[in-house]
Amino acid sequence: MRKRIIGHGPREVSAAEHGWVDLERLAQVEITSEDVDYSIESALIPGMGSGWRAAQPGEQTIRLLFDEPLRLRRIHLVFHEGEQERTQEFVLRWSADGGQSYREISRQQYNFSPPGAAREVEDYDIDLDGVTALELKIVPDISGGSTRASLAQLRVA
Repeated sequence: MRKRIIGHGPREVSAAEHGWVDLERLAQVEITSEDVDYSIESALIPGMGSGWRAAQPGEQTIRLLFDEPLRLRRIHLVFHEGEQERTQEFVLRWSADGGQSYREISRQQYNFSPPGAAREVEDYDIDLDGVTALELKIVPDISGGSTRASLAQLRVA
């Protein structure tokens, strides 16, 4: 008989259980800025840390360039802001031609009002074939403040 002990609370789900793409192995990442204490790897690779943050304020871009065209069925984004009230906008786009042209998946605005509304989770069920690039543009404060963009998590399946 096989047996395992399970916890009472919610558990962390591994990348393999969701079929998440191994971004470390299958993609390059391009970023416009990065705080040395909050690297992009900590947003893209499960268990690597507390997420990515830009080194300077203003609009930022995170671009995943896949080694081979992929079929994507799901995109999962998590944003967290525990300190400052602001309205953030992001645009999520994809390309089938290596980034020569893009098609928009979603454009969203979200109001962060810590401590109550400090986390935003976006989960997109999609069916995109031949994806060679995925791009996320983040405007951390649409009013133009000095806030730096951040991303707690980005997963694709």
